[in-house]
Amino acid sequence: MGLLNPSTTEFAAPVSARHAAMRRPRQLPMLPLAIVSADLVIVSVSALVATASRVHLSFLFDEATDVDAVVRLVGAYLVTAWLVVLAIAGAYAPSHLGAGTLEYKRVLSASAATAGFVGIVCYLAKFQLSRGFFVLFFAIGTPVLIISRHLLRRVIHALRSRGRLLSRVVIAGSPQHVDEVASVIDRESWLGYEMVGALTPVAVSDGLTPGGVSVIGRPSGLVEALQAAKADVVIFAAGAFSTAADFRRAVWALEERRVQVIVVPSLTDVSEDRIRVRPVAGLPLVHLERPQSQQAGRWLKRSFDVIGSAALLVFASPLLLAVALAVRLHDGGPVLFRQTRVGRDGREFECLKFRSMEVNAEQRLDALNALRDGGNTVMFKMVEDPRITRPGRIIRRFSLDELPQLWNVLQGDMSLVGPRPPLPHEVEQYHSDVMRRLRVRPGMTGLWQVSGRSDLSWEETVRLDLYYVDNWSMVQDLAILARTLQAVLGSRGAY
Repeated sequence: MGLLNPSTTEFAAPVSARHAAMRRPRQLPMLPLAIVSADLVIVSVSALVATASRVHLSFLFDEATDVDAVVRLVGAYLVTAWLVVLAIAGAYAPSHLGAGTLEYKRVLSASAATAGFVGIVCYLAKFQLSRGFFVLFFAIGTPVLIISRHLLRRVIHALRSRGRLLSRVVIAGSPQHVDEVASVIDRESWLGYEMVGALTPVAVSDGLTPGGVSVIGRPSGLVEALQAAKADVVIFAAGAFSTAADFRRAVWALEERRVQVIVVPSLTDVSEDRIRVRPVAGLPLVHLERPQSQQAGRWLKRSFDVIGSAALLVFASPLLLAVALAVRLHDGGPVLFRQTRVGRDGREFECLKFRSMEVNAEQRLDALNALRDGGNTVMFKMVEDPRITRPGRIIRRFSLDELPQLWNVLQGDMSLVGPRPPLPHEVEQYHSDVMRRLRVRPGMTGLWQVSGRSDLSWEETVRLDLYYVDNWSMVQDLAILARTLQAVLGSRGAY
């Protein structure tokens, strides 16, 4: 699922030292039960609201004889059926809670399956279920179920980031692969893993891997090491065992113990949607679907861009006018800043922004290059750029300066979601791998914007953009747009 980042293997301090004093509660085993209880409340309330609101759909559907009586008769069965289908679809599987989009997809597919099942049963049984109630029941319940999962996920992530609900984890593998996995665990604290040590097949100096992870034993002594570390999870990375038979015996040795086994394949920055595991004669073959860069340029995404940008231009027109007046009245200069950017397949276009800097900002750029902030050595960013005007600070803080790019989206030069549109001189510094960023239309927002924007290093920016290009999906676009509002309001990395 793209958890590894090979470019980041160094730690500020040994992982074991940073976690030595942490003795937090482990992951709550009752979390799935809590989610079931929340879903029960949501589905039940949705049924009550749909019953009470049925009268407001009388202009669409004929008035039923007695909606209340019918719902009292079958309401409990409808609620139970929805929860059962959610369980069958795996919406309560602990391994899918709190990360990735699979949890949301399963809730959505289970809700659609329940609606279809109820509709077919009512048709075959000739049961007179109010159509207005049916529409409202699922139209209200489905989005609320997804929203509740998102809110619960945010609570879980916040608690994990504060050292709560952690699972103690041991990584087995070669020192280099241990460091790769440990770097992700260290960076993504919301995963809820507390590093307690590593098992390496080779001896290491000072009892630490190059990245600073404490080595507590060898994979051959797996059971004893896990018992001594009181580990909840063991992650097997590459190099843990020399043969498949040794790995199989290790898993056998753990079958009587409450330890979760995770295997990290030698795949990085690959989304779960592109991975299919198909066992053949006892050999688990991992099938990897083709990168999705071509799909990101086809009609579905383009239609979404056209409709979305047109609607946003209409609804945001008062705000666009207000910002334009503020920029113009401040110093009498031009309202728009036009800059040549590189788009899909290397084609250049004129990118539009509200001017947030002084009129002679471009002429002052060379003098400021030596004062740049942060670790991004390709894109120029400064925390306190002296060229920014007073209204410019406000509109940049909330990314209002980028609203004119909606016109670029409507014209087809950009997309609502995609990699950042680079400057021509930036593209000249690209090596062959980075050129893949140009296989899709650049976006007004993207993974890098919602992951820290200007606070990110160049390497991390490239990694996120390439992940987006190779693993595009419409669901991911919608998730990025939802996260964009939070990133903009929080002003993280906006300068």
